[in-house]
Amino acid sequence: MFIQPVCLAVILVAIAALLARYVKIKDSYSQHKVLPPGSLGLPLIGETIGFLRAHKLDKTQEWIYERVAKHGPVFKTSLLGYPTVFLIGAAGNRFVFHANDGAILSNQPTPVVSIMGKHNTFELNGGLHRLMRGAMSSFLQPETLQKYVQSMDSIVKQQIEFDGKESVKTVMLMKRLTFKVTCALLFAIPPGREQDLLFEDFTAALKGLWSLPFDLPKSPFRRAIRARERICKFFSDLIRERKNELLEDKGSSKGDVVSSFANLRDGDGGEIEEDVLIDNLITLVIGSHDTTAILLTLLIRLIARNEDVRNGVIEEQLAILKEREGGDDENLTWNDLQKMKYTWRIAQELMRQIPPVFGNFKKVVKDTSFGGFDIPKGWQVFWLASATHMDKNIFPDPERFDPTRFEGSSKSFPPFSYIPFGGGPHSCPGNEFARVEVLLIVHHLIVNYQWSEMVPDEPITRDPLPYPAMGLPIKLHPRKLGY
Repeated sequence: MFIQPVCLAVILVAIAALLARYVKIKDSYSQHKVLPPGSLGLPLIGETIGFLRAHKLDKTQEWIYERVAKHGPVFKTSLLGYPTVFLIGAAGNRFVFHANDGAILSNQPTPVVSIMGKHNTFELNGGLHRLMRGAMSSFLQPETLQKYVQSMDSIVKQQIEFDGKESVKTVMLMKRLTFKVTCALLFAIPPGREQDLLFEDFTAALKGLWSLPFDLPKSPFRRAIRARERICKFFSDLIRERKNELLEDKGSSKGDVVSSFANLRDGDGGEIEEDVLIDNLITLVIGSHDTTAILLTLLIRLIARNEDVRNGVIEEQLAILKEREGGDDENLTWNDLQKMKYTWRIAQELMRQIPPVFGNFKKVVKDTSFGGFDIPKGWQVFWLASATHMDKNIFPDPERFDPTRFEGSSKSFPPFSYIPFGGGPHSCPGNEFARVEVLLIVHHLIVNYQWSEMVPDEPITRDPLPYPAMGLPIKLHPRKLGY
């Protein structure tokens, strides 16, 4: 089969661009005498294919530690088009999250920037970053969430209806459930066909975040880029609609994130560019629903597998249900959530062993050094959660599932050693939103249903986030209260 001329032209242009960048970067680091040990792999693609293959099979940690065994905790490779330095350990995490000389920024690799947008909050710095992050945080902080708990609880209860189904695929259930909560609560987007199409586009966009950045037919990157185009059109129309509503209502807001963004002004009183607003809406959707869906899926799996965990969660949630009997509130309250201490410790320990975000890239914007090695401008660094999460010197017997690690305020770990939400000024602002959503969903599932896995020993795959490979099909049975 011959390659179509247009496809061939795209391939040649992509290769030429990568080659030019490769030569430029190679010239820049040839002047540095103390580079980290390791191999940059093949020209242009480096070790990307092996890395992505290992990631897909949930063997990224083995891939990394093969290189740690050869080169030590600081080593170089080349991934997604850039030379990359892995920094393994708490000191490396601190350096990545808090580089005091401003040498490391949260700029992401080309595929991530192409899909999330160059103005997303992880790319922004300075005043605009503070403005956008502040606007997001105002909706995600505990003080605001206390007002939202009962509305969120009502949405969750409406959605957890299986219509007599005896089996469901947990992954898709949790993805759709968390997406619906995000749309309703943060964006005021009603259920319907538009919301369903938006969900499909975000699913496609996510699959392209860690992919080879070749805009070729049927490639994950091409599908993700096309999905982003449709998402941008949707949010552009929505922003325009909200701005018109604000004008008609003389500045009053619907109370959703889109209205808040549309009302933002910079230091000079000017409107924020629409591209900036759209990129940060996309970032907020990806950050507020998919990682939470992962955690919920893995919790459902753990509860099915571990009898001690299952009994502990049932006991805690049924006790809360019993306390509420005869009360005035139809929905769970903020105070009810604060009593779910065991359930949340289970989630914390699960995130230690299987962090939803395995690690991530940051960009070196000026020459710097770490551990006696030079890291040139233009390179990437990669932080790794499992390097500290599974360190026996920080978490004794790390392979053992032990939620008591997180009991009480007296238990503390070295800074930058427990990082399921990242760290530093670009850490995830939605960790409290995730906690509330997880606890509400687990409560309603556990008091209404029992379940069991339909595929024993189902493996984990990462695409790029960790999910059971077959979607975690479970068998459901209505629970009799008091069971």
